[in-house]
Amino acid sequence: MKGTPFKLKQKLSPKAAKAKAVRDLAAANTPDREAKRADSQKKHRANPSMKGKDYDHRTKSFTSVKFNRGAGGNGTKNE
Repeated sequence: MKGTPFKLKQKLSPKAAKAKAVRDLAAANTPDREAKRADSQKKHRANPSMKGKDYDHRTKSFTSVKFNRGAGGNGTKNE
């Protein structure tokens, strides 16, 4: 078996799923997120050897995806 045995997809009603998609898109397109996304893409173009790494705007360096998306090993509940 590949990956995790847990189902990661949320079980939402069609109405709730549509509302979540609208909220998620609005959050992804805030000026702050757009600037961070553009900056990350620019840094990846300048450093093609960093493929598979995320740019962490907090530490200002490339880190593993696990470290960056998991709040540095502390989990995401306290962010």
